[in-house]
Amino acid sequence: MEVATVSYNGSGTFQINTSGQPVVAGTVISSTAFNALTADLATGLSTAITKDGQTATTARIPFAAGISSTLVTDSSSTGTGSIITAGGAGIAKALYVGTTANVAGAVTLQSTLNVTGVATFSATPICSSLTASSAVATDASKNLVSVTNTGTGNNVLATSPTLVTPILGTPQSGTLTNATGLPLSTGVTGTLPVANGGTGLTSIPHTVQVFTSSSGTYTTPANCKAISVRMVGGGGGGAGTGTSATAGTAGGSTTFGTAFLTCTGGAGGFVTGVNQAGGTATGGDINIAGATAPGAVGGVTNFTGGVGGSTPFGGAGAGGCANATGSTAATNSGAGGGGGGGGTSTLTGGGGAAGAYLEKLISSPSATYSYAVGAAGTNGTGGTSNGGGGGSGLIIVTEYYV
Repeated sequence: MEVATVSYNGSGTFQINTSGQPVVAGTVISSTAFNALTADLATGLSTAITKDGQTATTARIPFAAGISSTLVTDSSSTGTGSIITAGGAGIAKALYVGTTANVAGAVTLQSTLNVTGVATFSATPICSSLTASSAVATDASKNLVSVTNTGTGNNVLATSPTLVTPILGTPQSGTLTNATGLPLSTGVTGTLPVANGGTGLTSIPHTVQVFTSSSGTYTTPANCKAISVRMVGGGGGGAGTGTSATAGTAGGSTTFGTAFLTCTGGAGGFVTGVNQAGGTATGGDINIAGATAPGAVGGVTNFTGGVGGSTPFGGAGAGGCANATGSTAATNSGAGGGGGGGGTSTLTGGGGAAGAYLEKLISSPSATYSYAVGAAGTNGTGGTSNGGGGGSGLIIVTEYYV
C-alpha cells in the first residue's frame, strides 16, 4: 500500500496525507497504514519548535503578532534577558526600550536616533564625523558639527560672562556705556559728533575773526565751545603847536556785547603842560589802562613834541622835531599820536594818550554779540606844526572748538 508524506502546507497547517486515512468505521486497520501514520506524525512533531528549547530552528520564524515574554529579568549581558541571540538583531521598524538599554559594544547609527527621555552613557560616546579637540554646535539641520576654538579657558554664556584679556577684533556692534579704561589716544577712531561731546571735526583747529573798524554783530560759529577776546580802545590824537594851536581829540571806545566788555579811548594831546590819561578797561580777565601821554613843554627852543601813549600792540606816534608834525600812531594799535614839535618861542604839542586794553575768555559764548571798534582820535593843528593822529581800536576774537 502506498503511503503519502505527512507535511505542513507552507502556511503552518499540519496535514495528514497518509494512504488509508482517514479510516472507515467497521474496517480492519492495516498495520502498514498505522505505522506509516505514526512515522509521519513523528516527523511532523520533530519539525515543530519545542517550548523547552530542545529544538533549533532551521529557518527564520515569522511571528505575525510579535513575541511576548513574561520574563521580567533585565538584560545585563549577552546571556540574560527575554531574547538572546548569538548574532545581530535586524529591526525593520522602531525599537522601543521601556527602561534601560545596555550596549556593551559600539553602536553605529545609519539614520536618526530619537531619544525622548534621558540617554546615559557609562563611557564617552565618540562621533567619528567630528573634529578632535574642537567645540561642537548644531547646524541648520540640527546636526552636530565641529566649530573652531580660539583661546583657552571656559565656555562663554550669554549673561554676565567674565572674559580675561580677550582680543575682540572688530565687533559688529557693542555698547560701552559702563566701559572704563578706554585709551582715547589709541582706542577711538573716526570723528566724534557734537551730540556725543565731540567737535564734529577731524582735527582740532581754531579760527580767528578780526574787526578793525565800525560796528556790527558778531555771530558765534557752529560747534564753537569758547572764544577769547582781545581788544583795545582808540588812541588820542597829538596836539598842534604855535599860533591858534588845537588839542587832539580823544579816541573812541571799543565795546563787545551790551555793557559787557569796554575799552575807552585815550584822551587827546593838550596844548598846555598837562599829562593826558589813557582809557580804562572793564569786564576782562585782564584789564590794562591806556598809557598816559606827556603834556606840552614850553620855554625851550625847538623842543620835540610829546610822544603818544603806547598799548600792548605798540605803534605809538613819535613827537615831531622842531617845527615838525608829530607822527601818526599805527592803525588799529590804539596808541596815541605824537605831539607837534615846538618853535623858538612856542610850546611843544602834547602826545595823545593810549586806549585801554583787555583780554577775556568766554567759555560758553552766546549766539551773537554786538560790537563797536573805537575810532582814532584826530590830530590837533597849529600855526607852527600839527600833531599826529591816534591809532584806531581793534577787536580780535579767537574761536575754539574743543
